[in-house]
Amino acid sequence: MTSLRKLGSSDLEVFPLALGGNVFGWTADRAASFAVLDAYTAAGGNFVDTADSYSAWIEGNSGGESESLIGAWLKARGNRDDVVIATKVSQHPEFPGLTAANIKAAADASLRRLGTGHIDLYYTHFDKPEVPVEEIIGALDELVRAGKVRHIAASNISPERLQASLEFSDREGLARYVALQPHYNLVSRDTYEGPLQDLAARAGLAAVPYFALAAGFLTGKYRPGTTVDSARAGRAAQHLDSERGRRVLTALDEIARAHDAEAATVALAWLAARPTVAAPIASARTPEQLPALLAVAELELTREEQDRLTEASA
Repeated sequence: MTSLRKLGSSDLEVFPLALGGNVFGWTADRAASFAVLDAYTAAGGNFVDTADSYSAWIEGNSGGESESLIGAWLKARGNRDDVVIATKVSQHPEFPGLTAANIKAAADASLRRLGTGHIDLYYTHFDKPEVPVEEIIGALDELVRAGKVRHIAASNISPERLQASLEFSDREGLARYVALQPHYNLVSRDTYEGPLQDLAARAGLAAVPYFALAAGFLTGKYRPGTTVDSARAGRAAQHLDSERGRRVLTALDEIARAHDAEAATVALAWLAARPTVAAPIASARTPEQLPALLAVAELELTREEQDRLTEASA
């Protein structure tokens, strides 16, 4: 049985891999989404990450498709209490921004789609610097007091705004962020490492990185001269053009061979071992893509292997 990880200062305990819900209602239809969710939870997974805006970018979609599918699955399986559900506010076309009124309206809409009375972890998806942190934290605190949200978190936020938010929460005795969702992986380290990571460590926040596999690049399936059938192929393949990307692939290949593991598992294991990281996020369109992701729970890299990857990705 894989040991769960404590999420920051919260009472949430999560599997060391969060299942990304961005593909549900986009590249995974209802049947595929249910199959992936079933396989993930059957393997001991309990941490599902989505957002109210997934997947409004697809023609014919209006946002909320992922939440609705997850809600339908929770209802069909009757397992709401066994799963930690994280969702986000600020980017839904009908509920844009982080004003107090919008946060509360968006949360109610998310709860309806998810078919649940509470959200376990509620993120501000993209910070909106024009809205005072006092207004944002005040609204989130009301949701916590109303029992609609258990814990709050932030994504895509500057160290300055995060610091101001934490100070306000502490000063006023209001709900306080327990987690952070940064863009962070072996080929994208600059946005998180430094002031933001230092602040997360000081404040006891757990990091739950998105794009943990660099849109699929770190699975190792993108190589010079290959074409990959994926909606994210363009974004992933750009890393092939960088010396850093090629160095990282070489190191991943070597370490994967030593462990008889897949490159994706090694990339996730490096991330899971980084300071502050509780659980990287990765998504799967099919149950067949899951084993390489779930294996992060069992793979422990040696200090030398971690250093080798850290150096290759510098």
